[in-house]
Amino acid sequence: MKKIILTGDRPTGPLHLGHYVGSLKNRVALQNADDYDEMYVFIADTQALTDNFKNPKKVHDNVIEVMLDYLSVGLDPEKVTFFIQSKIPELCELTMYYMNLVTLSRLERNPTVKQELKEKDFKTSIPVGFLTYPVSQTADITAFEATIVPVGEDQLPMLEQAREIVRSFNNIYGKTLVEPEALIPDSAVCRRLPGTDGKAKMSKSLGNCIYLKDDSKTVMKKVMSMYTDPKHLKITDPGNTKDNPVFIYLEALATEEHFQKYLPNYKNLTELKNHYERGGLGDVVIKMFLYNVIEDVLNPIRQRRHYYEDNLELVYKYLYEGTKKAESKAAETLAKVKKAMLIDYKNIF
Repeated sequence: MKKIILTGDRPTGPLHLGHYVGSLKNRVALQNADDYDEMYVFIADTQALTDNFKNPKKVHDNVIEVMLDYLSVGLDPEKVTFFIQSKIPELCELTMYYMNLVTLSRLERNPTVKQELKEKDFKTSIPVGFLTYPVSQTADITAFEATIVPVGEDQLPMLEQAREIVRSFNNIYGKTLVEPEALIPDSAVCRRLPGTDGKAKMSKSLGNCIYLKDDSKTVMKKVMSMYTDPKHLKITDPGNTKDNPVFIYLEALATEEHFQKYLPNYKNLTELKNHYERGGLGDVVIKMFLYNVIEDVLNPIRQRRHYYEDNLELVYKYLYEGTKKAESKAAETLAKVKKAMLIDYKNIF
């Protein structure tokens, strides 16, 4: 069986550090390892419209923003097929067929859907499209016969639902669809980076993000205003590192080389944590260190982004060519699905 990787993002805003440590960095590593047959990375504009249907311009304008982020982090169009979800009509047809294989109550029990419904505060006015987007995700995954789907920890329930739908389809219609496996970051801290305000998740809607496109001045402002330990009022006070976003970010991003370069008095993060926890280390010191670490991460990303911003015709070309290739692949899968369901009507058409 081929090793096929598929992953994507909703274009509801530019991508941020949470996306980088939770998924993008891993995607680049997978791409560079060359241990796969095909890799698809898509922009999920159809899914973005399920809760932004009254603001289509937001989705439209962020398609290129997300694509620029993809190219900026180092995803290579020579190795990756990029596509726009709404330009693959086969995905809508597959979604329709898969809807018959899942119940309303099962969708409502999906932990990720439940949490997002709570955050969106739809109350009783839940758009059907939003409630059923796990089915749409199943169409995305199966259309390209993906065997591996890199996801954040919060998306694991979505992938499990996709696996259930695949099993139901294959049990009823015969072995047709490929059952995918999830791939999550090895480091637990990278699976869900908290917001700069200390909230559980870095989120575009909460406005607590450091974006990959942020300039140095903006990053400095956001880092210096980050939530730390409210009880760490004086430098001499013992500090908490466990729930402290600054230390969580450092755990996700800082290397021993960063310590040698910017904070040589400490060999590693463990030594820095120990000093903060026993007292005698101020928040400004650790925030300035974090700022320098983030700048080291973002500078090459910024440089690539500037190049593609100056050469947008390349960005459009990669999206166009990738989408055409992706549609061809999805059409092949749809043909298999319709044949299995006895609705291909080859004797008539």
